[in-house]
Amino acid sequence: MSDGITVREVWKRFARDGEQVEVLKNLSFAIPRGELVAIVGPSGVGKSTLLHLLGGLERPSSGEIVYGDTVLSQLDEAGLARFRNEQVGFVFQFHHLLPEFSAVENVMLPLLIRRRPSGEARRQAEALLRQVGLGERLTHRPGELSGGEQQRVAIARALIGEPTVLLADEPTGNLDSRTGEEVFALLRRLNRERQLTSILVTHNDGLAGECDRILRMLDGCLSGR
Repeated sequence: MSDGITVREVWKRFARDGEQVEVLKNLSFAIPRGELVAIVGPSGVGKSTLLHLLGGLERPSSGEIVYGDTVLSQLDEAGLARFRNEQVGFVFQFHHLLPEFSAVENVMLPLLIRRRPSGEARRQAEALLRQVGLGERLTHRPGELSGGEQQRVAIARALIGEPTVLLADEPTGNLDSRTGEEVFALLRRLNRERQLTSILVTHNDGLAGECDRILRMLDGCLSGR
């Protein structure tokens, strides 16, 4: 994928009680490759919806989202699924780890879905868990890990496929302040080391201020760059 993400005149509408509700309104901006961007704003202004559009989880009602020379609207469903699996890593507020699997097994899953050999998947998963500071927790199940450790497993799982873009929706929102700062520091370090384009939705103004840039949203629009 070529450098950067471009959003051109994107609108998103949902049907509600027989009416069309505009959630996102004519958004246009660009994010260069390797930038760490925070999206902030009150609840209900469309931050998570924008993140879902950027990740190809939903399609805009109109407008274009372009990754390098790939226009997401020109991809069929199979192509969009392949794009998500190969180019985008997702981290959410709630980690969605499988409770019956160990940390390393949870991280292996995306590679197993791609039909990678299990031995190769395990080696990569173990190396990545060590990179995020969980080398002593490889065989622990989620219930045996702290909230911060579980989120680190989720981050490792998001990165196992070597995406070019990391999208994080309130990744520290369910953590205490100290643990949240540690998780954010990890995200920032990985952003620098891997030249990831990282987009973070957060209510934490302090963490947002440590990003390269802040996109502020209000009523479905960008109120500042």
